[in-house]
Amino acid sequence: MKELIKFKGFQVAPAELEGLLLGNDFVHDVAVIGVYDERIASEIPLAFVVPGKGVQNTDENEKKIVSWLDEKVSNHKKLRGGVRWVDEIPKSASGKILRRMLKDKLAKERKCKPKL
Repeated sequence: MKELIKFKGFQVAPAELEGLLLGNDFVHDVAVIGVYDERIASEIPLAFVVPGKGVQNTDENEKKIVSWLDEKVSNHKKLRGGVRWVDEIPKSASGKILRRMLKDKLAKERKCKPKL
């Protein structure tokens, strides 16, 4: 399965963003996936974050993480999909991130939400 996120012709490696995000004090563990955004007809990076010790799952902290990363990466690598708080990142026995499970979880959540 492909892991690269294709944003408007640019390729974004999730592992690169994950490595940077792990340097943020608000982040204990992280996984980045690409999600399709119909408004721009492209994939955008979205981070699933396990908060660091004492960090609250708030919109304010989400914005802090996104703006912190924005300062460190080029325009096409920004977390346009935002941050989703999770209790743990699903991993295989060898420690590989199970991105498919995160995509399935996101798809289920989007189906359950009422359309406005």
